[in-house]
Formats: sequence, C-alpha cells, structure tokens
Amino acid sequence: MPGLFLGSQYKKIMRMTMRSVMRKISVGLAKESKRYLSSAMTRGPNTWKDNQSSQILLSPPLVSLDIPEIWASDSNYYDHPSSWKNSNAQIATIIDGKSIAEEIRSRVASEVKRMKEYVGQVPGLAVILVGQRRDSQTYVRNKIKACEEAGIKSVLVELPNSCAEYDVMTSVLNFNEDPSIHGILVQLPLPEHLDEEKILSVLSLEKDVDGFHPLNMGNLAMRGREPLFIPCTPKGCIELLIRSGVEIMGKKAVVVGRSNIVGLPISLLLQRYHATVSIVHACTKNPEQITREADIVVTAAGVPNLIRSNWLKPGAVVIDVGTCPIEDPSAEYGYGLVGDVCFEEALRVASAVTPVPGGVGPMTIAMLLCNTLDSAKRLHGFS
Repeated sequence: MPGLFLGSQYKKIMRMTMRSVMRKISVGLAKESKRYLSSAMTRGPNTWKDNQSSQILLSPPLVSLDIPEIWASDSNYYDHPSSWKNSNAQIATIIDGKSIAEEIRSRVASEVKRMKEYVGQVPGLAVILVGQRRDSQTYVRNKIKACEEAGIKSVLVELPNSCAEYDVMTSVLNFNEDPSIHGILVQLPLPEHLDEEKILSVLSLEKDVDGFHPLNMGNLAMRGREPLFIPCTPKGCIELLIRSGVEIMGKKAVVVGRSNIVGLPISLLLQRYHATVSIVHACTKNPEQITREADIVVTAAGVPNLIRSNWLKPGAVVIDVGTCPIEDPSAEYGYGLVGDVCFEEALRVASAVTPVPGGVGPMTIAMLLCNTLDSAKRLHGFS
C-alpha cells in the first residue's frame, strides 16, 4: 500500500509539474508575440536591428519555439481548455486576411523605402509562370501588383505550357546569377510533363523565397533548425492564427490535403508550434470523423465545398486555403473563387473561419513580400 500511495503521489506531482511547464511556455510565447509587436511599433526606422520577420510579423524564429521533449508517466496531464466551446446558434468570427495583409504590406513598403535610402538598392523578385492556368495567372498578377505597391522590383517570365524543362531551368539559372534579383518564384503547380523537383533543385537556396527548396523544407521539418524561408502560404496561415489570438500549442490540428505546396509544410509548421497534427487525404478512411475532432482545421484539398458542417467540431478554427475557380460571367475575369469549406455552414459551427477570397490568399502574397525583403537584406548585409 505505501508503494501504491507513493506511486500515485509521484504521478500527481508529475501532472502538476507538466501543467506548470505548459502554462509557463504558453504565457512566454504570448509575451514574446506582444514584445515583437510592441518593439516593431515603437522603434524608429533608423534603429531597427532585429531580423525582418520580428519587425513585421508576430511569428518568432522557429528555433525559439523548441522545447525539451518531456513525457510524463500519465498521459492525462494536459488540461484541455474549454474556451473554444461554441453553440450552433453563434456566428463565427470572420478572419479578415485582407486587412491583416494590408497592414503587413504597408510595413514592408516602409522598410523597402528605408533600405533604398541607406543602401541604394531595392529587393527584386523574379516570377516564372508556365502555362495558362487561370488560378496561377490570378496569383501571379496579384503578386506583381503587390510588388509594385511595396516598391519591390519585379520581373515576369511567361513560358508556354509546352515548354521543355531546359527552358524553365535556364530562366532559373539566369536569375540565380542576377544580383538585382533577391527572390525567385516558380509558380506551382507546373504542367505534368515537367519535373518539379528537378527544376526547384537548381534554384539558389538564398533566393528560394517560396521556401520549396529541399534544404529549406528539411530545416522546416527538423527541430533545432531554422529554414532561410518558410513557404508563404503556411507562414501566412500561422500569422493569421497568431494575430487572431488562437492558441496553437497542445491543440489538435487536422490538415486536409498533403501537397508539397501547402499540406506538407503547414503540417510541419504546426508541429513546430507544438500542435498535435493529423493529415487527412484522399485515401483516409472516415475523414469527417477525424476532422471533427480538430480544434484547428487547415484545408488545402482544392475541392469546392468539400468541408461541410458535419466535418467540424463546434468552436473549431477553420483556415480555408482552397481556391477553386468557378465559372462566373459577371466576374471581371469570367470566373470567381470558392474554397474547400462550405462557408455558410462553417459560420454556424466554427468559432472563426477565413473567407475565400479575402482570407489566406492576401496573406500568401504578404509573406512573399516579407521573404523577398528578408533575402535582399541578408544579401546586402542590411538590418
């Protein structure tokens, strides 16, 4: 009996210790985010010394998030917060990615102006577009426009759908050697006959502002490593969660889709923020049941209205990355965009949800500007 009593006491102490550690880490991360925002808002333009991400974004360097992997003997030590409970009658908060992105882009423009004054250089971004996918054309058009507004130089190379790998790789290699270009973006997906991995492998690591180079992806996956660039869409998703006050640590997160562009990197990034992550894909059995257990749902399947209300837990936070072109003769370009999530249904179940358009899309572009600015500052030794 004394042995059993001591064992139960030990487990109780371990549970209390782990609760205390988790609370301290959560409080520490919250204070760190506030410190980043406060310092960025109060320092004058001539005294900013920190990394560009800490100046403009709230998400800290990934290595600063790494903590020891300590397991308690009782797996029930974690207290699941009840703050996300939500009645079906309550309408979800709409996360306005457009306004958040505009704030970030404004601060990028200010920093570009400061760089031009002190170094006499501005960041340069090269975009390579292959084929005539309408969604890709829309993304590229918006990226070029955003560069112009931020004072970033942009160069666009358009290649036909039938072009050879040699043509794409030649463009990439030319931009690798161009000192006025600090970021190179190959718009994905590429036509099926082109080897995406082969093309991206020749892109200079220091100019991989899309974050898809194998070394950048590897550093994203490994604890204790910091990639030069985090892929823009996953980076934007995390920034939206942080700025919306959503706690990530300890939460159950489900990522719908496993593409190299979004699904894989966002699952890795959520793990770096200490979420418990599951991936749902086309071969997953009972995807609705798995997704319904999630506190955070990030969907990037590219299937219109795939996620219905019965996929969502009441109070879940939903980040809809899906952008599916739908014919709309009344729209400016003859089509509109809808997401993976049935938006009207999600509003009645979730606690917060991103719209399409106006949610993740603008953040992806804002993160691209941030990455391009980071690259230029790094290459010119400017802080």
